[in-house]
Amino acid sequence: MWVIVMFDLPVDTKLARKQYTQFRKGLIRDGFAQMQYSVYTRNASSRENAAVHVARVQGLIPPDGEIRILTITDKQMERMDVFWGKTRKPPESAPTQLSLF
Repeated sequence: MWVIVMFDLPVDTKLARKQYTQFRKGLIRDGFAQMQYSVYTRNASSRENAAVHVARVQGLIPPDGEIRILTITDKQMERMDVFWGKTRKPPESAPTQLSLF
């Protein structure tokens, strides 16, 4: 599973910039990586784990702006078309799972 967070937050005042920075740093602390400007992704091992990360993001949401959270499967992520100029590149791969015996 992948959790994708897309946001559009105001940065017109000093307080708004501080809230933007706190939100972004909170995403990074929770293991999200920047996919594009204002789009962050994180791999989750299951639906339950994805729900935990969605709840954490909800706890970070500042009072102003728009945040969208999308949860998709690994297969759906693999089907994403990614272009750099006119060259197609593969989407991000899911991290390898750690096996404990």
